[in-house]
Amino acid sequence: MDNFSPLDLLQRPRRNRKSPAIRYLTQETDLSAHNLVAPFFVIEGTGRCEPIDHLPLINRLSIDHLVREAEVLHASGIQAIALFPCINPSLKTKHGEHSYNPDNLVCRCIRKLKQELPSMAIIADVALDPYTNHGHDGILDADGFVDNDQTVAILQKQALALASSGCDIVAPSDMMDGRIKAIRKTLDKYNLQNTSILAYSVKYASHFYAPFRNALQSSLTEGDKKTYQMNPANKREALREALLDIEEGADMLLVKPALPYLDIVDLLKRNTVLPIGAYHVSGEYAMVMAADQKGYLKASDIFFESLLSIRRAGASFIFTYAYKHILNVLN
Repeated sequence: MDNFSPLDLLQRPRRNRKSPAIRYLTQETDLSAHNLVAPFFVIEGTGRCEPIDHLPLINRLSIDHLVREAEVLHASGIQAIALFPCINPSLKTKHGEHSYNPDNLVCRCIRKLKQELPSMAIIADVALDPYTNHGHDGILDADGFVDNDQTVAILQKQALALASSGCDIVAPSDMMDGRIKAIRKTLDKYNLQNTSILAYSVKYASHFYAPFRNALQSSLTEGDKKTYQMNPANKREALREALLDIEEGADMLLVKPALPYLDIVDLLKRNTVLPIGAYHVSGEYAMVMAADQKGYLKASDIFFESLLSIRRAGASFIFTYAYKHILNVLN
């Protein structure tokens, strides 16, 4: 090119991107199997593996199938799984009493997992929506409003049943006020001081949960969850919720959903000292899978980029249905 002369630049950031070796050397954020938590939907029976229409490649599994799949994932580097029960409708009641039955589906699953795979960390959800016949996360009063304190009393029993079964981490996802302190005191009272609490500190009232509710076979018969799950418009409130949970004895904090709320993950990372998790939820997974099936994009590439961004925002660990895709990329 005539009369060409190089730019007079002292700073050329592209030098740090000029080869794979240098790009790896200067990479600020990593994503590994150790950062992933695999959610599982557990069902009664043996030899059962039911595809979930709204979540391609994800199945409802009986305990025997679940244990085998968990073994494979653990051998691939995943350190934790989270359990969500699909309860027989005949066991669902107004107050969700089956949630604290020591022989319920989740408790039996935990005991089997700890027997067969003791080094895997087991996370169990603490909430009443799988067990109530109205689909809410708590007990309804005469006006259809979720009664906070009555609900917390049930959640204490549920957390105790899960921890007594061998659960490593109980994860209250209900968003009731004061439940972290109440659960911590209950666990300590029964010499379960080593059971960790992962607080769903910031759980928004999100439309991204729809495929999850289908997978769980749980739906609301009245009202909505906006009186206890957070308003998506609010940010400062998220920090308030997190600080309260820390004060009440939480060991880890969770933000749900993940990608639309990366600013919240960053906010908690900068203002707290506990490990922060994020839930890459069912709607986030289902959208990518739908686009992949149409040939619009490649799911594994999008999932890796998405989860890397969640890590970059400050999450130490990520609940995700895309764990198989990420393991394929990593391997």
